[in-house]
Amino acid sequence: MKKTFNLILFVFALSVAAMAQTKPTIYILATGGTIAGTGTGSNDADSEYKAGAITVNALLEAVPEINDLANVKGEQVVNIGSQDMNDEVWLKLGKRVNELLRQNDVTGIVITHGTDTQEETAYFLNLVVKSDKPVVLVGSMRPSTAISADGPRNIYNAVACAVAPESKGKGVMVVMDDKILGADDLTKTNTLSVGTFENPNYGPLGIVYGGKPIYTREPLKRHTIKSEFDITKVNKLPRVEIILSYSNATSLFVDAAVKAGAKGIVTAGVGNGNMTTVMQNSLAKYVKEGKIAVVRSSRIMTGPTAQWDEVNDDKLGFSASWYNNPYRSRVLLMLALTKTTDYKEIQRMFAEY
Repeated sequence: MKKTFNLILFVFALSVAAMAQTKPTIYILATGGTIAGTGTGSNDADSEYKAGAITVNALLEAVPEINDLANVKGEQVVNIGSQDMNDEVWLKLGKRVNELLRQNDVTGIVITHGTDTQEETAYFLNLVVKSDKPVVLVGSMRPSTAISADGPRNIYNAVACAVAPESKGKGVMVVMDDKILGADDLTKTNTLSVGTFENPNYGPLGIVYGGKPIYTREPLKRHTIKSEFDITKVNKLPRVEIILSYSNATSLFVDAAVKAGAKGIVTAGVGNGNMTTVMQNSLAKYVKEGKIAVVRSSRIMTGPTAQWDEVNDDKLGFSASWYNNPYRSRVLLMLALTKTTDYKEIQRMFAEY
């Protein structure tokens, strides 16, 4: 009888091991943010919260259902509010993602991230990840202690996307509020809503329905394995500043940025990337002197900053961002400056990425 019982236990253990081997392996890399935050109460209106207060293991324990989808392994990269995200963490995260995705047994990556700068991190990774395996960023607008916290559902949906074969080759994605959004056009549109993220120009990549991704479009720009950017040997990114344009804007912030050592400036211009004549002349002077590269973008959420319109970019030595907003433009210009300072080459990159 005892031998029979031991045999049953042995067969059961083998079955469990076989099931584990057939499930895909997903790494969840945690960086902090509201999704890892805790509050003083359950009511959003009167609850203060601290971002990045809990660890990746605590996050995973809140969503045990993801273990039905994959063999999940958690790793804490940093634990910060995303307002404090920086180049050092980007490089660390990008290199770690590439390292993990080179492993044959790793199916995909999910990254938990605060929403404040999620669009910038997603776009950075979209340009430097060297794999067509799924990379999915996920966050939440409510801390883990709030009523109807959105984090657990978002994490589940993110893992569901990361394990799906049809997610391969889609570039870096953000999954929140049942939407699948591409890093190529990602924008945070509302300070409080759980549906804050949108792809306002191109439309979402798809939706998550019934725990499965349904895709409705492909990414429209170069990304991941088709990207020319490689951070393998990059330990520091060039400094690029964003300068807002507005009525009566002077050269004050332009002069300060150049003096502080900026190698590039992105303008968040009015309308179609326009700016005051004073500001434009100051930027053109520094470009001519070889001190900075300039990319014109717009503070308007939708529509392109066109290359051939009111501003003669070729005459001034500027580049136009097309559909990249100021924040994604900054990311792309930093990476562009690791390769070139030629405004025509930079313009090509902004047309392709």
